[in-house]
Amino acid sequence: MKVLNWKDCEDKKIDKFPYKGDMLDVIGTSVRWLSKYGNDGHGYPEYGLRFFTIQPAGQIPIHNHFYHQTMYILDGEFECWAFDLESGEIVEKHVCGPGSSIFVPTMEPHGMKNISREPGHFLCCICNVYDDEETA
Repeated sequence: MKVLNWKDCEDKKIDKFPYKGDMLDVIGTSVRWLSKYGNDGHGYPEYGLRFFTIQPAGQIPIHNHFYHQTMYILDGEFECWAFDLESGEIVEKHVCGPGSSIFVPTMEPHGMKNISREPGHFLCCICNVYDDEETA
């Protein structure tokens, strides 16, 4: 068992995120790794729990990844987007506030923006996907 306080985890600013070979700008976003386990061979742990801070008007652009993720909004208000894999066009848009949970299946392009006037925070759990698992 490992116990720690989120304030004791390094707050790392995220400047860029890859999508289809391009490095896209991430605005006003930082992450603290609360836990991680294993190595998925793509540079991410097989399991991880992260604490994100996104400043007002900060955003994470379109991106996708091999792992499933679930985000739980702690505070702030976020516009969350799902994009079409082929066209990159927004196909879903949701405004999510405290208590909202957002599940993003493997490889689904997504992004988000803090639309509140204060920094917003959310927890994000990631879990590696294997070929014999369902993605729904």
